[in-house]
Amino acid sequence: MTMTAEATAEAVSLDAVTRTYGPVRALDGVTWTFRRGGFTAVMGPSGSGKSTFLHCASGLDRPTEGTVRIGGVDIGRLSETKRTRLRRERIGYVFQDFNLVPSMDVEQNITLPLHLGGVRADRAWLEEVVRRVGLSDRLRHRPSELSGGQQQRAALARALVTRPEVVFADEPTGALDPRTARDVLRLLRETVDATGQTLVLVTHDPAAAAWADSVLFLSGGRIVDELADPSPSSVAARWETL
Repeated sequence: MTMTAEATAEAVSLDAVTRTYGPVRALDGVTWTFRRGGFTAVMGPSGSGKSTFLHCASGLDRPTEGTVRIGGVDIGRLSETKRTRLRRERIGYVFQDFNLVPSMDVEQNITLPLHLGGVRADRAWLEEVVRRVGLSDRLRHRPSELSGGQQQRAALARALVTRPEVVFADEPTGALDPRTARDVLRLLRETVDATGQTLVLVTHDPAAAAWADSVLFLSGGRIVDELADPSPSSVAARWETL
């Protein structure tokens, strides 16, 4: 019987996941579980498999071998239509370049996943999410009228509005200045602590990774280490050995 989201403490689990592209083995037998309510950073040098790891864990790509479960659901057994619906309803994404729709205002961008799924917005939750990201007075603004930090806050609100199993943040501070980046990372940390949201942050920045509960290090398509209770210095020291 398929496990429901309520039946497992696992937000996302990978079991012996391998992904090849021709002769290239981008992921090599990765097994890992992201528990609910945790904040995990994923780091690795260029070509280590970070992007492939993110795409397979979030259901954007299918592994060549192995199993990925989201909220206990084996997504490899789903049709493409059902996989798309699962990603829309149970996965949130925050990207480096925001991916906001220029012609839509902030509220329309935030509620876009609900609109695509034919779901009416829960106004109380929408207002709570908007308040948390500090955009209550910007809902009628277009992305071009926002600062980079405000655009990233809108992207985070869009990722949270469906109450997803897990939010994947792919280099979310890469396009921001250091001060704005700290503000966004603080907001991510507060979101995990206040709502119990599960968050996976892919980054190359030791200072960003240090906001997480733990850091996974990838090299050659494999998880080679985990660092608990990270600090910028401890992350940087481990990073230098990869």
